[in-house]
Amino acid sequence: MSASFQADSLRASLQPLAARQLLSSAGQAYQRFYGLDLPQRKDVQSWLGRCDCAGFEVVSQVWLPAEPVATLVLLHGFYDHMGLYRHVIDWALEQRFAVISCDLPGHGLSSGERASIDDFAVYQQVLDRLFEQAGELNLPQPWHLCGQSTGGAIVVDHLLHCGSDSPAQGQVILLAPLVRPRAWLWSRLSYWMLRPFVTGIERRFSENTHDPTFLPFLQADPLQPRRLPTAWVGALLAWVKRIEAAPGSSRRLLIVQGEGDMTVDWRYNLEVLKRKFDAPQILLLPQARHHLANELPEIRQRYFDFIGQQLG
Repeated sequence: MSASFQADSLRASLQPLAARQLLSSAGQAYQRFYGLDLPQRKDVQSWLGRCDCAGFEVVSQVWLPAEPVATLVLLHGFYDHMGLYRHVIDWALEQRFAVISCDLPGHGLSSGERASIDDFAVYQQVLDRLFEQAGELNLPQPWHLCGQSTGGAIVVDHLLHCGSDSPAQGQVILLAPLVRPRAWLWSRLSYWMLRPFVTGIERRFSENTHDPTFLPFLQADPLQPRRLPTAWVGALLAWVKRIEAAPGSSRRLLIVQGEGDMTVDWRYNLEVLKRKFDAPQILLLPQARHHLANELPEIRQRYFDFIGQQLG
């Protein structure tokens, strides 16, 4: 498997998202490689764009059906990028939602040290810029929010600190949301021990879905970071304190969580979210692992049905 695009050159070729720039041959190759061209969706327009945000060049992407009735604002998880979310995008298009997403700094096509960040506040600036781009494109209201793992953490932070001022007044969908990771005490101890000596450690790829094709794809994916930067862990430590100290919110959440998740401390995370938000609706999937966006079709269908019932 090989990719006939280069992230840096593709990013450099892009105009602002509002320009609705036609996909170049490199852009088309990128979409095909990750299945984002969605050939079964004949009525969907899609394009890429670039913007400057918080000192980074951030790449965004839109999928626009013929007669959209709402918009899904989609945020990916740590180590991830937009290319891994074709199943969620396809589901949203089936609902006649426009979809807007971006690669976070240090991820995918966006610039920045791979998978690193100094402060989670940068992610809030990126989300605000994504909202601005959705407004520039007049994407239809309501705007629904969907975040997987760290993407869910970004959504939670936004809602706890923006409240009713959020431009996204639609439904909130969290897939395996991050508050703190599994083995939290050990993660903190390791950070303080390693920080004076190293800037990162080698990433360990794990089986985080039941799909036997997903892990090999990740390992061959040219946009996958190969190291865990200590800076990102330090930013997470500070962010957890911020979230635990934040005031509550009256916003309602839909949370999907796999009980086979070995990445986040999901029991603790759900308790925090129950305290912070007004009666979240929670779907527990007994066998599902962490990367719900790429779980087996039958697992995805269960939570898509759940979300659809709540949206309906």
